[in-house]
Amino acid sequence: MDIVVKGRKTEVPERFRKHVAEKLKLDKIQKLDAKVISLDVEVSKEHNPRQADHSDRVEITLRSRGPVIRAEAAAADPYAALDLATGKLEARLRKQHDKRHNRRGSGRLSAADVADSVPGVAELSATNGRPLTEEATQSVPTTKIGSIEVQGEGPLVVREKLHTAAPMTLDQALYEMELVGHDFYLFVDSETKQPSVVYRRHAYDYGVIHLETDPLAGSEAGGAGGALGG
Repeated sequence: MDIVVKGRKTEVPERFRKHVAEKLKLDKIQKLDAKVISLDVEVSKEHNPRQADHSDRVEITLRSRGPVIRAEAAAADPYAALDLATGKLEARLRKQHDKRHNRRGSGRLSAADVADSVPGVAELSATNGRPLTEEATQSVPTTKIGSIEVQGEGPLVVREKLHTAAPMTLDQALYEMELVGHDFYLFVDSETKQPSVVYRRHAYDYGVIHLETDPLAGSEAGGAGGALGG
């Protein structure tokens, strides 16, 4: 397995690439997770002088047969940001390793084994082999402005991500949200089969939103928008 280092709107010097290879010790990582598939490091830079103390950001993404683990940090230089992000990554790896070790023999399936053990695992990205957004995008006029496509009158679609996922419990969704270090996590509830979002509220409280389709609702019906913190 190689470490892929890339820059977003910035050049990554060879010296820093070598430092990444020395800092992220693969043998140590593989002891905590022997099923690592890839390890990506993305470096970006904020050019706003007011953000000088956090101008360099490093994001580390580890993909394996289990949940994706992500750690990111910002500092005054990329080396300090890498140190902080590496510390977070190792802490999350140890947490995952300890939890997996403590659950051995309990008869519960890990997230890595769900796809192999559950036939017909649902994929969020497709219905009958077609993308979920196909019908919607056909009826919306699209204007291309440079390299950016504007749907209808906006807003601008500047970034889009597509994920496939196996259904999971609320407890597992909370756990995986902590692993990636985000304030919310999108998943399919294994009990209700509904698309759901778990999110961080105040202190150690969490909230969850379930999306239920109303076949009788018309096109004027409201969506599920709004602030997550409610």
